[in-house]
Amino acid sequence: MEYSVEFFPPQTPEGMAKLCATAQKLQTTGRFAYASVTYGAGGSTRDRTFAAVDALQAAGWEVAPHLSGIGATEASIVAILDRYRAAGIRRLVLLRGDLPSGVVDPGPFRYARDLVTFVRARYDDTFWIAVAAYPEYHPQAKHAIADLDAFAAKMAAGADCAITQFFYNPDAYAHFRDEAARRGVTQPIIPGIMPITQFFRLARFADSCGAEIPRWIRRKMEGFGDDIASIRAFGHEVVAHLLERLRALGAPGFHFYTMNQAEPTLALL
Repeated sequence: MEYSVEFFPPQTPEGMAKLCATAQKLQTTGRFAYASVTYGAGGSTRDRTFAAVDALQAAGWEVAPHLSGIGATEASIVAILDRYRAAGIRRLVLLRGDLPSGVVDPGPFRYARDLVTFVRARYDDTFWIAVAAYPEYHPQAKHAIADLDAFAAKMAAGADCAITQFFYNPDAYAHFRDEAARRGVTQPIIPGIMPITQFFRLARFADSCGAEIPRWIRRKMEGFGDDIASIRAFGHEVVAHLLERLRALGAPGFHFYTMNQAEPTLALL
C-alpha cells in the first residue's frame, strides 16, 4: 500500500519555513512515496509551485507537481515539463484546472485527457502521470454516466493512476471504482484523504468542489460550535474509521491532503 501527501505552495517566507518543517516531520516516518504540490488556476501559483518543488526535492522528497492545462498553450506546458525533466522530476499530477478570471479561450487543453494525451505523445514514459477522480462525481458533469465515461477516457489516454477528491462515504468510492472497472479502467484509484481539523473551512471546501459531508457528520460538528478540541477528536475518529473501511475494500493506497500540517496525518498513521 502506497502513501503520499499533498502540499500547497506558500505565499510567504514564513509559510515556506512551515512547509519545510511539516515535510521534515512527515519524512521521518519513512511512509510516503512522494509529495504532490498544487498549482493555481491558469498557473497563478507557478513560481511558488516551482519554489516548493525545489525545496522539497532538496530535502530528499520525490515530488509530483500538479499541472493544469486549461488556458495554457502548448509552448508554456512544454517549457514547464522540460524544466521538470531537467530537474529529475518523474511524477506529475495532470489536471484540467480552472480557467482564470477574465479569460475566455480555454486553449488546446480543454479537458485533462487532452493534457494527458499531449504529455504522453511528446514525452512517452518519461513521466508517471496521476489524474483526478471524483467518487461523488464532478460538480460540472452533466450526469454520473457522463462523468464516468469521461474518467475512463482520461485513464485510457495514458494515466498511470488516479487520486480522488476527498470524501467521507466509502461506499461512494467502492461504487465509483467498480463502475470505472466496468469501463476498462485497470489503473489504481487512490482515495484522497482530508483530515478533519476545522468544520467551517471543511464545509466551504466541500461546497465549492462538490464533495459531500454526510449529514450526521455535519450536524455533529455544527453542535461543537467553537470547541476545536472536540471537532478534532471527532474528526480523527471519523477519518480513522474511513481509512479502516477503505483498507477493507482493497484501496491500493492513500493520498493525504495535509493543508501543510503534519500532526493530523501523523495521528491517522
